[in-house]
Amino acid sequence: MSFEPDSARRVYDGSLLGLTVERWGEHEREIVEHPGAVAVVAVDGEGSVSLVRQLREPARKRLLELPAGTAEPGEEPLETARRELEEECGLTGGEWRELAAFWTTPGFCRERMHLFAAEGVVRGEAAPDADEELELVRWPVAEIRERLGEIEDAKTLAGLLLYLRTAPHGTGPG
Repeated sequence: MSFEPDSARRVYDGSLLGLTVERWGEHEREIVEHPGAVAVVAVDGEGSVSLVRQLREPARKRLLELPAGTAEPGEEPLETARRELEEECGLTGGEWRELAAFWTTPGFCRERMHLFAAEGVVRGEAAPDADEELELVRWPVAEIRERLGEIEDAKTLAGLLLYLRTAPHGTGPG
């Protein structure tokens, strides 16, 4: 079964996002166009997960999140994930696997996010973008379950919970 609108018109093109208005029968839908994104549950050899605290202007506060970022044109999700993890946290290497791919806010946005786990990453120097003020935070994997209440970001909650469910060596929920 194909789900296609009766008509669509692009009404805005920004540097990152676009806005399309689609007609579905009697209804119009405003859809935010997004190039796609990634997030990474990165666990180092000491058994700590790396998070970043950064200002999120729409939320009007600094949120604690998984390292994440937006895909560049033509970039594959794993390539984006490796690049963002190194830029934001200075972490490289490790064993990588995809945990999930999902729509972040399908009621109005066409952003598809790929969520990865990277285990055994090695610490180096971060090089965040000029407009990113990031604080690196490390939690022992063993503390994730009890600290989930500190997280207000959906991708981070999903990522940490999926990681715990699939984590090797008994680090998942028990």
